[in-house]
Order: sequence, then C-alpha cells, then structure tokens
Amino acid sequence: MPDSHGSALSLRAAGASLVLDAAGRVPRILHWGSDLGPLDEAALEGLRATAGPAVLNNSPDVARVFSLWPTELEGWAGTPAQEGHAAGSATTPRPETVAVRHRTDGTPDAPAGGRIEVELADTVTGLRSTVSLALDPFGVLAADVSVVRDTTLLGAADGVGATAPYALDALRILLPLPDRATDVLDFSGKWCRERAPQRGALLYGSHVRRSRRGKPGHDSPFLVVAGTDDLGFGRGEAWAAHLAWSGDVEYVVEKLPESPGPFAAVLGAGEGLRPGEILLADGERYDAPTALFVWSGAGLDGVADRLHRRLRARATHPSSPRPLTLNSWEAVYFDHDVERLSALVERGARVGVERFVLDDGWFHGRRDANAGLGDWVVDRAVWRDGLAPLVDRVRSHGMQFGIWFEPEMINLDSDLARRHPDWVLGPSRGLGATARNQYVLDLTRPEAYALVLDRISAIVDEYAVDYIKWDHNRDLSEAVSGRSGTDRPAVHAQTLALYRMLDTLRERHPGLEIETCSGGGGRVDLGILDRTDRVWASDCNDPVERLQIERWTRMLVPPELIGSHLGAERSHTTSRRTDLSFRLVVALTAHAGIEWDLQEADDDDLERIARWGAAYRELRGLIHSGRIVNADLSDTTAALTGIVAHDGSRALFTWARLATSEPGQSGRVRFPGLDDGARYRVRVRDDFGLASRHEAADPSWVTAALAADGIVLPSAVLGVAGVPLPTLNPQQAMLFDLERVA
Repeated sequence: MPDSHGSALSLRAAGASLVLDAAGRVPRILHWGSDLGPLDEAALEGLRATAGPAVLNNSPDVARVFSLWPTELEGWAGTPAQEGHAAGSATTPRPETVAVRHRTDGTPDAPAGGRIEVELADTVTGLRSTVSLALDPFGVLAADVSVVRDTTLLGAADGVGATAPYALDALRILLPLPDRATDVLDFSGKWCRERAPQRGALLYGSHVRRSRRGKPGHDSPFLVVAGTDDLGFGRGEAWAAHLAWSGDVEYVVEKLPESPGPFAAVLGAGEGLRPGEILLADGERYDAPTALFVWSGAGLDGVADRLHRRLRARATHPSSPRPLTLNSWEAVYFDHDVERLSALVERGARVGVERFVLDDGWFHGRRDANAGLGDWVVDRAVWRDGLAPLVDRVRSHGMQFGIWFEPEMINLDSDLARRHPDWVLGPSRGLGATARNQYVLDLTRPEAYALVLDRISAIVDEYAVDYIKWDHNRDLSEAVSGRSGTDRPAVHAQTLALYRMLDTLRERHPGLEIETCSGGGGRVDLGILDRTDRVWASDCNDPVERLQIERWTRMLVPPELIGSHLGAERSHTTSRRTDLSFRLVVALTAHAGIEWDLQEADDDDLERIARWGAAYRELRGLIHSGRIVNADLSDTTAALTGIVAHDGSRALFTWARLATSEPGQSGRVRFPGLDDGARYRVRVRDDFGLASRHEAADPSWVTAALAADGIVLPSAVLGVAGVPLPTLNPQQAMLFDLERVA
C-alpha cells in the first residue's frame, strides 16, 4: 500500500466509485456515487478544482470545507465526526493528516475496488486516528475508524487535559450527498412488526435515529437510505448506510442551509456511546464498528444486490443446503414431554424435515418464563434420561439437532442468581424493573462469561448439537456494571463479550451453526451476522405480517440467512386465520421451516406440507443464490417479489395480495430482472394448493401457465410490456416458476 499523499485518489468497482482529495489538512471526498470511469490526472485535478464552494454572506471568510473528519474549524456547524473531552477541555479537535496510503485492486478495465487509509494526529485532543475506506468488488464501501490516546502529542501548557483520560462521546463517519438526494427512507417497528418502512422528504435540519436499547431493537433504523424523488425498488438513485454493530447505534441524515462544501447534505453512522463509556488513558484504543455505505443507480434492489453479494462472498457464508427446520416452540411451548416431542419428530420426518430444534423449556427449573435462565443444565425432573432419547429419535431420521439458549440473560429465580446476585447487570443502588421477568447477565465479568461459555460447550459436546437458536429477549436498561467498583456504562463491553463468546464457540465446535434471535428481529445487523448463520426475522409467523417483514429484511440480508416458518392456521401472535396455501407460499422463499404442532394437521394437510418441503428442496439452490427483485406497483395492497438466477436462467416470483384494492384487475405488471432478449417458460406452481381468486376467470395466459407445459413468453413481454395478473382474494399468494428456453 504505497504512500500517495498529496493527490486525488480514486477507487472503482461494480459501477460505483469514490474519489478523495488528500491534499488538504484533512482529506475530503470529491465524489461518491456512479463510476466516473478511469480518470486521468487532468480529470482528477478538475474534480479538485471544482470542489470549492462559494464564500457566503455572514459566514466564515474562507470557503467551508467538509472533510473526512468534519469539525467546526472547517466551518461545519452540523453533526461533527468526533465529540469528547479531557476533564472538560480538549473539546475542539483539529486533526491533521500524517500519512495517506492508497491501493487499487483489479485493472482500469476491470476495477475491483481497493483501499484508502488515512492517518491523522491531533495536538488538541491527543489522539492518533486511522480512517480506512475500502471499496469491495461489489461496490460496497466499508469505513473503519480507530483512535489511540497519545499524550506525547500534547504540550505542557495543556495542563489537566494532558493527564486526564479522554472521554470519547461520539465517533462517526459522515459522507456527503448531492442535492438530487431529496428523500429519506428508514425503518421503525415493534415486536412482531419489525422493519416497517417510513419515508419522507429530506428537510433542513437533522434526521437522527438512535437506539439506546443495548441492541439495535425491533424499531431499529436497520438501513438508512437517502434517495432521489423517483426512488423505488427498480428505479432511482440511492445512498445507504448500515452500521455493522449489535449494541447502541446512531444514524444521521443532515441538511444545513450553507451545505457541506459543494454538496447538499450528509449521511452518517456511528456507535451510540453512553457518557463515560469510553475513557481513553494514554496508549488506550477505541475501534469504531464498521459502517457500510452503498450507492445504487438501480434503486433499492440495487442496494440489496450489492450487500447480498458481499455477504455471499465471505469465507464463512453457509455453503451447504439450508435444511428444512422444525422448531418446537409454537408446537409445545414449555410443555416438554419426551413422548409428545418424539411424536412431533415423527410427523416432521413424514413431511421432509431435516433439522429439529428444541426450544425454550429444557433446562433446570424452566417450567415457565419466570425462572431458570442462567442454569444451563438439563432439567432431570422432566428429562429423566437427559435429552439423549429425543436426540436419538431425531438422528434416527437423519435430522440435525438444534437447541435454544438465551445466554445473555438471567432470572432471579435461578441457582446462578442466588449464588451470584452481583452478576446481574444493573446499578449498585438497586435493580430496575424486570422485562419478561428477567435481567441481563453481566458478561463483562470474566467469571460469569466463563461459566456460561463452558455450560453451552458442555451441552454442545454431550449431544453433538448442530445448531443453536441464540435468543435475547429484553433491552439493556440501566446497563451499567459494578465489576470495577463503579457503575460504568457497559453496553460496548457487553457487546464485545457477546462477539468473543460466539467466536470462541465456533472455534471450539467447528461446523456449529448459530441463529441470532432477539425476541424475534430485535438484533438483525451485519455485526452479529459475521458470527451467526441465520436471523430470526420476527416472532410473528402470521404470513400477512411476515410477507412485509421479510420483504424489507431482504434489503440487508439474503434469503438463505432469514428463517421463515410455517405457522398454525390461527397465528400465535395476531390470532389471524389464514389458508394453508398462503402460509406455505410465504414461508418458501427464505430458509424455510415449520413452527406448528403437526399433530393438528390431518393427512391432507401433511401431504400438502410434504409437497411444499419437496418444492423447497428443489428450489432452494435458486432461492439461496439468486438476486432479489421487486416490482414497483401503484397498488400498495399487492406485491410481486422475485428471485432471479444471476445468469438469468431461472426465476421464481411470488404474487401476493394482502387486502382488497380499488382496481378490479392489475393491468400489465412487469416481471423485473429477466434477461433481455430471452424467452421463458412460465408455470404456475400449485403443488400445495391454489390461491383463491376474486374474479370469474384468470387472464388467458395464466390459464395456459397452469397447464403442465406452461406457456412460453419473451422477456420483452414479461419484463418490459408487462402482463395482467390474477385478481387474488386478500391473504392469498401464488408462485410463478420461470425457466429460460432456447
């Protein structure tokens, strides 16, 4: 990585580019967005020459600069990159560039990204900092920042500021946005309604989203997107940010009248640090979570495609077929009985289940949600012979065996809490209210960490566990630790302890898979996904809710990492009743599973579920590797979502209706993402039941597609002109299977 300080630097990949001017006191971004192509020195200098904004009236007497580390010194009055102090001083950071290193990957004709690394030193705060900007081959920009306290940068005149630790209150990465980014899209939600989109105009001021739950939360912003006014799934430009972190988070989209340099607004992200949480003594270091930034000229689906390609390229990404999973929770709840569970295993084998997961209720004292958390030993009062009889039954059918843990939590009614009440995370003056009758276990305590890790390992070893469902059912309220004799904020340290435990378990038990669950979808981020193999997107198995939850979860997470389960006719979480065919279609296009007492199913239902299981095994190669596409529809009560093979050879589309709509029929709807000039054989998959219609007859081409041979149509008709689709009744869905023909 050779030094190239003092020039304009460029990174390019997959149609995106980043251009940085490293000539100033602190580098500044000249361009982030569409690939500008191979730039010669004259073009780079031209970008730099046109980067200076006007000097405004009633403003600083020099042009404002928006640098990679924006500060008030540069005239920036918005959210700064850094906040903190040393005993009340050193509040005006003035970092300066020490070195810049630049590496490009690929060739000018086939650029594959690269890295720009900037080292800074600050004689005001006594911090040495490193900013790394890495553009991967898929066009995703990863920004990493670290700071180290170095009091040798300070002079004797700095007094107490030279000896006091530096309290780091915020460290953010902020990137500029052009004026055509006029809209903001992010997400909110609640338990069983995660990742609900919200969109509005990018107004003047600060659009700030924070989570102070000790985890991203069910209302997590998840992904913050600035976009053009025409932004849709397949159209418009988008600039998106995601913080790969499982603790407190902060996102900001900000627009000031004077603008950030020659741009219009900024987009940023950083860890949400609590007061006094990061105190840096001389030589101590803080590494910020990785912030990912994505530009797309192909709408929201383009953002998702870049992120999915990045995840799928990881060495740790699951490569084996994702097994059809049966989870016991909504089948038996806490009523653990070996005979009843064994009968459930038998029913699962009948429909093609490949992994059986024993959920909450198997450990000491756990007969309801009020006791037992922390006591990770098999309850011999219920399991007289341990779990072996059930595990043997599972393995006799060739299934994998999985088990539920909630390792970060503790009930006061547990042997662990009675022995070690000081291991509960909370203020020394007394604990606040329980949530779900539980508290958080302080994993920053080495002895608590070691006990939980060893108990989990013992269970995994004894029963050769293939899979852990790792739950986390409450927020971290008043998350302070008395470990050091003071009530020090501990969300950051608790999150790192979680990461360390997950990493250690995977090292001890190669091949062990872990699902991240947090009361459903309360901890879905790419920090946790660096260490796990699946997300439980929501505790809601109601397909009406699930269709929307998973549609937006796929903005960040590819289908093979999203658990999606067939639930009972009457939803456990909403009490809504839905047809079996609708539930089966919705649960098919992710990592499919079952969360239902199959003993309630009659022979006809079991046969349909078995056909669904066979279809999942047939199609999962496509589902778990293809590109996600969504049709942009004016009718918000309907959705057309597809998964298209990257070579265009196969596609699977789900046409769904959630409620009635004003129009009586759809009109011509485009199937996005198909190969130009190709012809496709289209078949309607009715393997597990037909959808109910609100019409006298289907469009004629659909009638042909229902036949065994289907109908052959050119992509110009399917993807450009569009085709009329059946008018479904509410809470119905149908599958279109497309295969390219010669």
